[in-house]
Amino acid sequence: MQKYSVTLKGHRTSISLEPLFWEALNHFAKIQKKAVSTLISDIEEELLKSHSSANLSSFIRIYILQELLKHHPLNIK
Repeated sequence: MQKYSVTLKGHRTSISLEPLFWEALNHFAKIQKKAVSTLISDIEEELLKSHSSANLSSFIRIYILQELLKHHPLNIK
């Protein structure tokens, strides 16, 4: 687990993620032609809209899993 510093809406904050999740987040930001901080802000907005009790780091992991499943659905029976 590592801490990554980002600026969201003009405020510095840190996010704790495993390096693999940070790499995936960078990958999805690149695909969407966004800065990582912009993608994190978008994810944070979804978190606030959802009224979830999850923290931002957890919600980022959920976002990454959802994005991966869009492209590689599981065939669970």
